[in-house]
Amino acid sequence: MFPNGKMKAPRAFWAAAALLAAAIAGAALPGCRKSGPPAVGATGKPVSITVEVYDRGTDSGKSNPADNNWTSWIKEKVLKDENIDVTFVPVNRWDETTAMNNLMASGTAPDLCYTYNWDMVNSFGLQGGVYDLAPYVDTLLTDLKAFLGPDPQIPGRDFIWRSQNQDNDALYGISNRYMYSASYNLFIRKDWLDTLGLGLPGTPQEYYDALTAFKEKDPGKVGKNRVVPFTMSTDVRWAAGIILESFIDPSISFRERWTTTIVERYALTPGYKEGMRFLNKMYNAGLIDPDFPLYKADDLLTNLIKSGVVGSIAGNWDQPYRDNVSLLVDLQKNVPGALFVPIDSFPSADGVTHKRGAPVAGGLTIFVPKTSQKLEAALRYVNWLAREENLRFLQFGTEGVNHQMVNGIPRAVSETGLWIMNSAANVDYTPFVNGYAMETPDLTARVLAASYPSWPEDVIAEAYRISSFNAEPAPVVTVTLYKAGPLTETLVSKSSAFYIESICARPENFDKAWDAGIKDWLVSGAQEVLDERRTKYNGPE
Repeated sequence: MFPNGKMKAPRAFWAAAALLAAAIAGAALPGCRKSGPPAVGATGKPVSITVEVYDRGTDSGKSNPADNNWTSWIKEKVLKDENIDVTFVPVNRWDETTAMNNLMASGTAPDLCYTYNWDMVNSFGLQGGVYDLAPYVDTLLTDLKAFLGPDPQIPGRDFIWRSQNQDNDALYGISNRYMYSASYNLFIRKDWLDTLGLGLPGTPQEYYDALTAFKEKDPGKVGKNRVVPFTMSTDVRWAAGIILESFIDPSISFRERWTTTIVERYALTPGYKEGMRFLNKMYNAGLIDPDFPLYKADDLLTNLIKSGVVGSIAGNWDQPYRDNVSLLVDLQKNVPGALFVPIDSFPSADGVTHKRGAPVAGGLTIFVPKTSQKLEAALRYVNWLAREENLRFLQFGTEGVNHQMVNGIPRAVSETGLWIMNSAANVDYTPFVNGYAMETPDLTARVLAASYPSWPEDVIAEAYRISSFNAEPAPVVTVTLYKAGPLTETLVSKSSAFYIESICARPENFDKAWDAGIKDWLVSGAQEVLDERRTKYNGPE
């Protein structure tokens, strides 16, 4: 039952919620206990802590991430339960690595932080900049450990230890757990295809031809000089990843795939260059938005898409349907009948549409900087979040306000103002988990599909199916690496620059631009990272 006591649901649903028993991957999760360690300062003055929260901007009605109904609920309840006074500190989501480096360097990082950059956290730890959390797993983090449960990819080990340093046993950060198998999708304007009498493209050439028809025939009647067949952000490796990664040689060994993955980029992986060549061809044919190098943050890009001039996009598997972005909702307000649908159009050389499956470790890492004098309170706060009643409220909210029960499943309702969720399932406030964990994969999928208030469940289910089809997460290699940490910011920045330069080069200059970018990347640190990965690899052949 939710904290307010109003939720009514079938016994099976609440048994699932209580047990948090299985993610889409099929791993069992034990139940969360409601009791915890004695409250910090329970009989005295509250202990004040600062907690990072992502600032995702204010587009689509997003609220102030540090001051809204969710943060008010957290502050009031954790003060009552644990005597901890929480202040949220916004950090720009789209510039988080630079922002966190600056906060750590200046000694002003919040008491509790999180980031998508694990290498950076490990580097901080090796420099003595963050606490080793290992001694506190079985004392202050018992609820969190129970929630995360066994590691589905490492038998006999609890997931909370996923990011443990294999050389010194230190736990500099705790990885969050991702509950779904879907990762990314490619979308196209079906209303434009229908106008032109075209079916959904099933091959790269059919996709290319469809975009060419968009450009030449202007099916949306927006003006030929305004049609944008395909657009993306400057984070090309993700925004066009489903296209790029389809060109990777499917016959290479996992060893080669893993060792050539540098700061989550596949620039050195055989075949990836040909994916970039395909984007270069698209760009020179006028099929890619010439202004894409300007789209570092989401606002400009999403506003362009919502205006109705864009024919195709790629990215997160559910990108058009997310209520906190309202991309398709707002597009349909501007262009009635407009519709983005997912397509599966890029098979690899073996004819299979290989996709990057979502990793069980969801990317975010929680850590506590050494500058914090509130280690115990920070960890008790995270542990408090992991208790069933608190997590469930933050993910579902109140019946009649944040959701309605439909066929025994909580279905989210559209929210604006101070109740809006700036991130899916409020992951910004529950950074140890991304997604709903229910009793069975089917129940998990149903709850997920019902969590999009503006769209029928079958629409979400189809997007999930396409993204998950032929998708495989990479096997885990239990080795600790050191070289990438201090080099990550440089390598990410340089890769973004030469990706863009290569895409925008004249076709006859593509090889020169790409090869020069790779050469500079290698001497800037990628070679060091590559050498370490090759030397330390201990995974499957």
